[in-house]
Amino acid sequence: MTLSIPPTKTNSSGGLQPTGWLRYLSFSLDHKVIGIQYLVCGFIFYLIGGALASAIRIELTSPVSDFMARDVYNQVLTLHGTIMIFLWIVPVVNGAFGNYLIPFFVGARDMAFPRLNAVAFWLIPPAGLMLISSYFINGAAQSGWTAYPPLSITTPAAGQIIWIVSVLLLGGSSIFGGINFIATILKLRRPGLKLMQLPMYCWAMLGTSILVVLSTPVLAGTLILLSFDIVAHTGFFNPTLGGNVIVYQHLFWFYSHPAVYIMVLPAFGLVSEILPVHCRKPLFGYTTMVYSIMGIVVLGLVVWAHHMFTSGTPPWMRLFFTIATAFIAVPTGIKFFNWVATLWGGRISLNTAILFSCGFIVNFVLGGITGVALAQVPFDIHVHDTYFVVAHFHYIVYGGSVFVIFSSIYHWYPKFTGRMLSENIGRLHFIITFIGFNLCFAPQHWLGLNGMPRRVAEYDPQFAFVNQLSSAGALLMAISTLPFLWNVIYSAFKGPIAGDNPWEALTPEWLTSSPPPVENWKGEAPLVTKPYGYGQVEINANSIANKSIEGSE
Repeated sequence: MTLSIPPTKTNSSGGLQPTGWLRYLSFSLDHKVIGIQYLVCGFIFYLIGGALASAIRIELTSPVSDFMARDVYNQVLTLHGTIMIFLWIVPVVNGAFGNYLIPFFVGARDMAFPRLNAVAFWLIPPAGLMLISSYFINGAAQSGWTAYPPLSITTPAAGQIIWIVSVLLLGGSSIFGGINFIATILKLRRPGLKLMQLPMYCWAMLGTSILVVLSTPVLAGTLILLSFDIVAHTGFFNPTLGGNVIVYQHLFWFYSHPAVYIMVLPAFGLVSEILPVHCRKPLFGYTTMVYSIMGIVVLGLVVWAHHMFTSGTPPWMRLFFTIATAFIAVPTGIKFFNWVATLWGGRISLNTAILFSCGFIVNFVLGGITGVALAQVPFDIHVHDTYFVVAHFHYIVYGGSVFVIFSSIYHWYPKFTGRMLSENIGRLHFIITFIGFNLCFAPQHWLGLNGMPRRVAEYDPQFAFVNQLSSAGALLMAISTLPFLWNVIYSAFKGPIAGDNPWEALTPEWLTSSPPPVENWKGEAPLVTKPYGYGQVEINANSIANKSIEGSE
């Protein structure tokens, strides 16, 4: 059954709006343009954050601090972490793909609040430029992406204040985006489309947006109080004035542990869209995956203190947060088994999109296992603030989120541009990235278990060889960006024409032209109630004009 919906009054991106590539430099109200703006802007910051990571790994190839001064190393470390989290992963997995895909998935012609959507994006470039410029003006913040007091209070104030203002702007952007996603999914869903018929990415973005709206204001309030301590010498967190640094940690991690799920839940949703298409099978266990996402949302809000087992937390609190953290492995494990079951017996096309998705599954499982280990108090105390935590964190956020970002670009690039990427170059990109990533971060588990602390520019010489292995892996990861950049830029002009639906996918965004028109569909929008019905249903789609889509089974 196909229903029609009228064009919305919210999208006025035609008419006076610039056209061509200039529209990507404008205050566009078109959700697709904003999605591409998020993606390109985020990738530019990824290159900057990656260059900073390379500088860190160059410094760590030798046990002594001989590449950069210690204060510069701390600034580079802080900038790298902040850029990668707040300017690359969060904006891209949420803002880029959320803006581009959610209106298609719910059958809308734009987001619920297009102007708020544009404001949310245009907060990011000035925030990022302000953050980076602090390095050249008065010196960037040196206290890491956690900004723990008293370190953040005792280091030079100017860089720390700029860091706080930048993060507040980025937090405002996230909140605006979260409100918009919730309203779009719940209020712009077209008639006849039930919640339990939505593509999985909608559920992932709904859960993520709930986390953003509930937890980000806590971080914003905490950083405002921290800025008072720095500028006005108040005593909220400053222990010399009666403040409590542990309170800061509780407030910071109330946001920052859910922030991990703000980065990986959208990745879960994106992978759940990609796997069924390229293995020609329905998504296994749709209902359980929905409940597991919502379970992660609830549990994600009550596990923050497992980051604080060495902060003098009382035994009852350690027990509670250990149990809660162990429980969160259950819904996460359900999703893993559902992805494997989706792949099992499928007619898998080993293209670049599914290679990166499978790479994500492998990396995330390894990161999840070490996460369960870190939830155990005795083990956590042993490896706290060592490179074991660095390795675990990067297996989750890079091995999880970034692998999915690349998988999603290879999957949706034909929809973005109307052209195909080179599969040969894409596979080369995957191979170098996968080898480089594991060579970089797997050895860091050993470093942590043997006591090498993180956030240091100098270390015991016994760790030199393993650090050099890790740096070689980082070099491979940096090199892997080159074929990707060539592929994306060259294919935008010379790539083979993709057609409207090169993957023969069933989700709604493929049932219109590639690239799509301004309001997504010319005429009636399709009502797709079984987006994973490979081999199960026939759907009505405008672009394929009454053609029955048959699955492989």
